[in-house]
Amino acid sequence: MFKAVDKNKIFDSNKKFLNNLNKDYDYFCEKVSRLNIDIKALKKKISSLNLALPSWGLGTGGTRFGRFPGLGEPRNIFEKIEDCAVVNDLVGITSSVSPHFPWDNVEDYKALKDHATSYGIKFDVVNSNSFQDQINQKYSYKFGSLTNPDKSIRQQAVELNIECINKGKTLGSKGLTVWIADGGNFPGQQNFSKALSYYIESMQKIYKFLPKDWKILLEHKPYEPSFYSSVINDWGTSYICAKELGEKAMCLVDLGHHLPNTNIEMIVSRLIDLKKLGGFHFNDSKFGDDDLDTGSINPYELFLIFNEIVCAFDQKKISNMSYMIDQSHNVTDPIESLLQSSNEIISAYIKSLLVDQKKLTNLQKENDIIGANILLKQAFNTGVSALINKTRYENNNAIEPIYTYRELNYKKEKSKIRIQNKKNNPGIV
Repeated sequence: MFKAVDKNKIFDSNKKFLNNLNKDYDYFCEKVSRLNIDIKALKKKISSLNLALPSWGLGTGGTRFGRFPGLGEPRNIFEKIEDCAVVNDLVGITSSVSPHFPWDNVEDYKALKDHATSYGIKFDVVNSNSFQDQINQKYSYKFGSLTNPDKSIRQQAVELNIECINKGKTLGSKGLTVWIADGGNFPGQQNFSKALSYYIESMQKIYKFLPKDWKILLEHKPYEPSFYSSVINDWGTSYICAKELGEKAMCLVDLGHHLPNTNIEMIVSRLIDLKKLGGFHFNDSKFGDDDLDTGSINPYELFLIFNEIVCAFDQKKISNMSYMIDQSHNVTDPIESLLQSSNEIISAYIKSLLVDQKKLTNLQKENDIIGANILLKQAFNTGVSALINKTRYENNNAIEPIYTYRELNYKKEKSKIRIQNKKNNPGIV
């Protein structure tokens, strides 16, 4: 198996931080021991977490409105896999990639799988793109895809998703995420009832092609690009459709796909209770679907979401979950952003494990509002970086991933091979 990052370089970088890390870790252990928490169990949780990286999150930097190519950025999915391997070598919890088709189309999918395997990378849930027209596409999605009034266009979108399933099967994926941009920007533009009916009808056709061990994730979004109405606009609509489709259909929660100030952790709880929470797209936002780095704006919200997940696992309400990063607002180095996001996610997760769920339940029964809030805040305010960094070190990953990455000069070296098109490229490819 190839290593994207030389182990010796990680080792040399780690030596600079090891002395202080050991001191910080000893302090953490002493503090946490008062809470009767199993440190080894926490380390195991860190090592076993798997975050899928978005292939699109490694492409040309910029925003969805303009692309500004940077140094050494990948030109295709094969090179994106190499960058994903760098992230995983440094943090150790991102050993899978979520591809997007047709952006990531290749001629030989077995060769792509072999390439990923050689770097220790697997393929997670695949994603379909019916929100952009592609070269040589017969019908346009300008007025909708799976919900288009034109049956021929709906069928084209159905066939696209079936193709994604077939590609995913070759790659070893076990799921398909479907997000559509369908909706309207003006009153009267769309018949709400017929649009939803068309969606269910189209999704039923796709559902029939799912392998037995697959799941299909329905992704909702309240607005953009359809600002007056979106067909799958909220978790309730997503749930109704998932229930209609069958047990393999689940709801996906994208943290940016909610109206401002929405209580996302409550939505997570509802979907857990309804047995329809299938996974997450992690990112962050100030106003809407900003696709910012995870935890950059609302780290407490991220913690509260994980608190609901941990509570559900403790109560055996759920047994597995798909965790995917979904960010593309890259005015930074995409690799650095993914390193930072993965760190914020694991941090929120570990902090949620510090919450005494039994004590929290009792405080809730007693209506001790302040006590319950303090309990959550104590866990959230507990510094867990020493534990995470120590675990990374013991797993031969980087104590300080971003620092080590910068020492590598990875993009500068890749720029000698990856000759970029300097034009302002549109889209989120």
